[in-house]
Amino acid sequence: MSIATKSRPARHSKNASRRKDTREALNMRIRPELRALIDQAADITGKNRTDFVLDAARQAAENTLLDRAVIQVSDRAYAEFVAWLDAPPQPNERLRKTMQSRSPWDK
Repeated sequence: MSIATKSRPARHSKNASRRKDTREALNMRIRPELRALIDQAADITGKNRTDFVLDAARQAAENTLLDRAVIQVSDRAYAEFVAWLDAPPQPNERLRKTMQSRSPWDK
């Protein structure tokens, strides 16, 4: 997913690929116990602190934006969608097999 920002307009030139790799500083104050927690989590995932924090921040940013996305559909399309959700599942072999198997927590 790509998020456009107003602070850095897109530039088109033969050096654009070099600029894509350029990073900017993001400074923050952090309590020592939170830094230790982040370092521990980064270590067990095989990432350095910067990559771990940036990945987590990017995921949180994308989820926040996606949670607020509005999908507009016609009244008819919405009614069909709701009807599809409300309809009971149609019997099929895969559903029968699933219903006859033991639950993972019962094994």
